[in-house]
Amino acid sequence: MRALCWNGVNDLRVESVADPALLNPHDAIIKVRLTTTCGSDLHVIDGLIPTMREGDILGHEFMGEVVEVGSAVKNIRSGDRVVVPSFISCGSCWYCQHELPSCCDNTNPHWEQGEPVLGHATAGIYAYSHAFGGYAGSHAEYVRVPFADNDCLWCRKASAMNRRCSCPMPRRPATWAPTFVIFTPAIPWRSGAAAAWA
Repeated sequence: MRALCWNGVNDLRVESVADPALLNPHDAIIKVRLTTTCGSDLHVIDGLIPTMREGDILGHEFMGEVVEVGSAVKNIRSGDRVVVPSFISCGSCWYCQHELPSCCDNTNPHWEQGEPVLGHATAGIYAYSHAFGGYAGSHAEYVRVPFADNDCLWCRKASAMNRRCSCPMPRRPATWAPTFVIFTPAIPWRSGAAAAWA
């Protein structure tokens, strides 16, 4: 698959990378339909977030279509349209049960890297360095979503015509200008090409 990869400070490249695979029965594989760049991505791009590695896939805000689910996933199935939050949460630890998913105890395998700087451990975050779990990001064709039953927010209605989720979204201010990186099969990606910024 093709993905937008971090290769150093201000060095981003669209590269061919391995497709994600199910690693756990609670995982899902999502075909990314929409992904966006967030202000915190700029911190990664500018080299302000330590523990990034060459080849890490960027992006942590996305929605898409479920293409595969693990054997323990019960709430979603192949073909469902979902929105996925940037923080990865298990849904069952003390923090998740008390509506503090950004502090989830079970999703950051490298919690000890961030704790000295932040003063506490955090949950895993897509594409936000190895201190936050080292999870591959959403500026790619496919993403592995751990704890899919908890983290894939199902869109109840989806338009087959435009393939967009019809979730209720907040109104945006008149001055808001979106910056999207959209990966679809219709975009002819070339080796070394920059992402399509709209």
